[in-house]
Amino acid sequence: MKGKILVTGGLGFIGSHTTVELQQSGYEVVIIDNLSNSNIGVLDGIEKITGIRPVFVEGDCTDINTLHELFKANPGINGIINFAASKAVGESIVKPILYYRNNLNILINLLDLMPVYGVKGFVFSSSCTVYGEPDANPITEDAPTKKATSPYGATKQMSEDIITDVVNSGSPIKAILLRYFNPIGAHPSAEIGELPNGVPQNLVPYLTQTAIGVRKELSVFGNDYDTPDGSCIRDFINVVDLAKAHVVALERMLGDKSDDKLEVFNIGTGEGLSVLQLINAFETATGVKVPHKIVGRRDGDIVKIWADPKKANEVLGWKAEASIEDTMLSAWNWQKKLRERGVM
Repeated sequence: MKGKILVTGGLGFIGSHTTVELQQSGYEVVIIDNLSNSNIGVLDGIEKITGIRPVFVEGDCTDINTLHELFKANPGINGIINFAASKAVGESIVKPILYYRNNLNILINLLDLMPVYGVKGFVFSSSCTVYGEPDANPITEDAPTKKATSPYGATKQMSEDIITDVVNSGSPIKAILLRYFNPIGAHPSAEIGELPNGVPQNLVPYLTQTAIGVRKELSVFGNDYDTPDGSCIRDFINVVDLAKAHVVALERMLGDKSDDKLEVFNIGTGEGLSVLQLINAFETATGVKVPHKIVGRRDGDIVKIWADPKKANEVLGWKAEASIEDTMLSAWNWQKKLRERGVM
């Protein structure tokens, strides 16, 4: 084994795919998840893909005593990838206290305990929301961060500041901040994918649920933005590609491949795609029509943003590879697998 890694929120969308890539790369994985927006059945999917069932702890990372017990029961953890967080822009505007309390307490607890238990590397699940509405696209890591347009975005900015302060304080840890753009799709095996509890807050699961008849129609928030078709533009990245970025980030820190104690990387495709273009890509890839309607703009939405991933490409040796059509097809195959299982 290369090492033992703690994946917080490891049964969630990105966490589960990252666990798969870690295990397939030779790491031992310990997952903690409170199942607030995930499902215990994801463990079965991970095991089917990799042949390995990761250690699982049901618990909340806001409870520091739970984390103490986890580290004591699983000695030798040398890296953490932190996905545990509330993550929906719209919900954060309605429930800001929930987001500040949950996201920041989780982070502080983990950083506090890393030196206690000899954990060396920390990969943080950050977001392009820290850039706010960018002055120009594609956006590089040197672009200034701006006032967040939502409490969710604010927690990402604050978390980055906290990590930076802790690393600069002389704490014996290294950290990499991965600012990713819009993760979509599912594992090509269709054994794991995005399965939010309740009504989806993210675009693609709502889209696929609409296409299969669970939802009546998909709402497109605004068609009067300053973009070619009037809908917002994002950098949509395949979740498996994104998961692989976490593995190479860990290897960089744990292998002492850099003298820098803190590094930042944009993780995206480098291409912007509008919401309406994404719907069209789904329909082209699957042959299935998506009932949708244009509604008013949504508070907190950025008009257009996509990554310049050159730094990640050159320094990490990582590159997004999946096409948008293959990515949308993987999301549809996952939705159909859920239907076969009687889940949705």
